[in-house]
Amino acid sequence: AFETYNSPLSEYACLGFEYGFSAQDPETFVIWEAQYGDFVNGAEIIIDQFIVAARAKWGQRSRLTLLLPHGYEGSGPEHSSARIERFLQLSADGNLRAANCSTAAQYFHLLRNQGISSDPRPLVVFTPKSLLRLGESGAGLDELSSGGFRTVIDDPVAVERRNDITTLLLCSGRIYYDLTMHATRRDATDVAIARVELLHPLPLEDILAIIEGYPKLQQVYWVQEEPTNMGAWPHVEEEIALRRPVHLHWEYIGRPRRASASEGFTGSHRIEQERIVTDALGTSRALRPS
Repeated sequence: AFETYNSPLSEYACLGFEYGFSAQDPETFVIWEAQYGDFVNGAEIIIDQFIVAARAKWGQRSRLTLLLPHGYEGSGPEHSSARIERFLQLSADGNLRAANCSTAAQYFHLLRNQGISSDPRPLVVFTPKSLLRLGESGAGLDELSSGGFRTVIDDPVAVERRNDITTLLLCSGRIYYDLTMHATRRDATDVAIARVELLHPLPLEDILAIIEGYPKLQQVYWVQEEPTNMGAWPHVEEEIALRRPVHLHWEYIGRPRRASASEGFTGSHRIEQERIVTDALGTSRALRPS
């Protein structure tokens, strides 16, 4: 049976109920969606005490799935961030899975895997907002009926000219489309853009395989919308730095360190978003002879 419920805006109460329901019957696929990912902080006690730690403390199993709308789209600091950094900071010992899907097919296969997995554990999905209406993120029936979830997606254009690539941009979520659809993308012929779809467990081997697939690569950047102290960067920085080939330059592109998740004015947001994208797509210029 498939059942849907419109729950009240009390994240603490609702998430506590949903976790308890899923723990009592781990074979039931329970999904809870926040109105905005930002509001999940109202249920922080349930997350800290149960969702991320119950498996380690009591051997309790749950396949509870959280859908947390996330994305910097100019809606202000209360409607932009599901606090990726907090979930990744709480991730250890395989206690949960966290993903940031860039296509409908990826989202479908991720949920299908979660529903049929023989090893249930919580899943946190940082779901898109504007991508719901973006044709480029859609999927055909053939993509749903075949294939599976890919932890990392390489640049479909750059793989055809691997020997020309000197710069690799790693990103996750909706900023991928800001990068690929920007007017300057066509001129950045020596730049590849890869998407990290699974944030925990971080698919290091898959990321390294993509890096090794570009023989003339000189630099790798992590590009994100979030400030330096937020998003996935605090989680991926050291893990990738320790495993990357030593000759590769490894750096961050995104918003600077901040106390608030995002700008409070749409105009300021657009300026900052444009800066991030143009900085990322212009990274290879320093390598080109003048």
